[in-house]
Amino acid sequence: MWKHISNLQKNRTLRYGVPMMLLVVGGSFGLREFTQIRYDAQKIKKKMDPVLEARVTSHTHTNILQEEYTKLKQVDLDNWTNIRGPRPWENSVLNQNEHKTHLTKST
Repeated sequence: MWKHISNLQKNRTLRYGVPMMLLVVGGSFGLREFTQIRYDAQKIKKKMDPVLEARVTSHTHTNILQEEYTKLKQVDLDNWTNIRGPRPWENSVLNQNEHKTHLTKST
């Protein structure tokens, strides 16, 4: 009988495979529980104050799009200049001042 037990202890499948399978299967069940807690917490956080929710739902998306469209109509998109930002090794204040002086000279 002791011989069979020692043979089972030497068996690589029982020694390494079974604990690995237990970790994989058990881990998936454990992660499912933790993710369910996360989703439940998000549902609780998403509940808004009724007054705030009424304000948000009363303002429809088409009205917002129309407002943004009218703002874009007023912007002059034909006359603009491309301004390069400073590189990480450049001093941004000096670069901005240099660019401002260049713009004032050219106009």
